[in-house]
Amino acid sequence: MPQLTVIILCGQAPRHLYFANQVAKACKPLAIIQEGGHDDPFMKIIKLLLKPKSLWRKINRWLRDRKRYWGNKEAEFFFANETPQLSHPELRVEVPHINHSQVIELIDHYQPDLIVVFGTSLLKGELLEKGRLGIINLHGGLSPEYRGADCTFWALYNQEPEKVGCTVHYINAGIDTGNIIAHVSPEIKTNDDELTLFWRAVRSSTHLYAELLNRLEQGEAFGQKQTHKGRLYQVKDRSLKHEKAVDTLLQCGLLANLNLGKRVTWFKL
Repeated sequence: MPQLTVIILCGQAPRHLYFANQVAKACKPLAIIQEGGHDDPFMKIIKLLLKPKSLWRKINRWLRDRKRYWGNKEAEFFFANETPQLSHPELRVEVPHINHSQVIELIDHYQPDLIVVFGTSLLKGELLEKGRLGIINLHGGLSPEYRGADCTFWALYNQEPEKVGCTVHYINAGIDTGNIIAHVSPEIKTNDDELTLFWRAVRSSTHLYAELLNRLEQGEAFGQKQTHKGRLYQVKDRSLKHEKAVDTLLQCGLLANLNLGKRVTWFKL
């Protein structure tokens, strides 16, 4: 097993717990820092009330996600019949947001070889300089063509299912613009939808970390510069008309007869 020391930064959904558990198996985990998202909620509400359009978008997205995730489908995908939970709960630290001063303090205390990230808000400032070997992110799209939010959805909308996948990359100050370590595209099945494709891409990418950490410990160098900006998709870009279009495409056989298995591309220096 690799002996690299690692701090994991992640969200709290079942996919994030699964990611943290799999990474922890492949290294010496020092801490699992989870973003709680409740720093000064009163001020957050006030800001939203002052921006009705933003508030309405958030309400719509919340309602849509409640419908999409109804029935613990994500938990079943990643944990089958088990309860989604961290395998190392003793390492868990919850912070209001990922750029909180406590995160910097923990990293400075432990001095990890590497920091790995999945499912947090954007890292900023001093945090970007931490980790002896840097900070590696799991992004749910193939950068640079698909950066930002809902990238599986947009690949389907653009009728490019072959470009569904995840990017493992080093983090810089941009949004999913850091040097690329690997592209991971999942197996595609005829009856898949946005969520099953996204979840399978995440699961396939997560399993890559054991190999990646071992190769990094052996001195291999990864991280090719992104050659162009591609496109940045934002949460606000997605609307009901886009969702109806994707539903129609899937019903009309967008994923039929593709015969695409799992694909991994490494980007070595």
